[in-house]
Amino acid sequence: MPDVAPNHLDYELDDTVMADTPSQIKALTESTRSQILDLVLERAATVTELAAALGRPKSSTAHHVDVLMAAGMLKVVRTRKVRAITERFYGRTGRTIIIGDATLPSGAQAASFLAEAAAEAPTDQRTQSTLRHARIPQDRADDFFAEVVALAERFSAEARSGDIVHGFVGAIYPTNLPVLAEPS
Repeated sequence: MPDVAPNHLDYELDDTVMADTPSQIKALTESTRSQILDLVLERAATVTELAAALGRPKSSTAHHVDVLMAAGMLKVVRTRKVRAITERFYGRTGRTIIIGDATLPSGAQAASFLAEAAAEAPTDQRTQSTLRHARIPQDRADDFFAEVVALAERFSAEARSGDIVHGFVGAIYPTNLPVLAEPS
């Protein structure tokens, strides 16, 4: 049997895309937009299909799609004629979205993603998490984040199956935690 990719998307997309402007990060921190990006990881979809999956009006869904398009997170991957109307199918621009440095209040982007993760986690389901701190140089933090990105890419490339959508949050961030003075 030939090797088969774990997730067959019906469109091409880059492995990663950067979100490093305040408008891009603002676009990503709204929960409906996040859900749209998750849905099109399975396959390209029309506004009508997205609205049905989200249980939202087409006009509201179209607005969110437009915001994601303007932010460079969604693109039209194909079109088809339906009667006299051209129907657009939207897909992500990258499998993994890397949140870069943007001019936001300190911790605002991390807090919004963590708040979103907490809000979407049902209280009757098992949640697994860990928090660690290490005093390391920036280049080592960059190395660890590259590993986080690789793990996130593996996670989002998993074949779509099962009854539950699981989330993945990964970050490396500077803190204002105290440091012990060097021993004398």
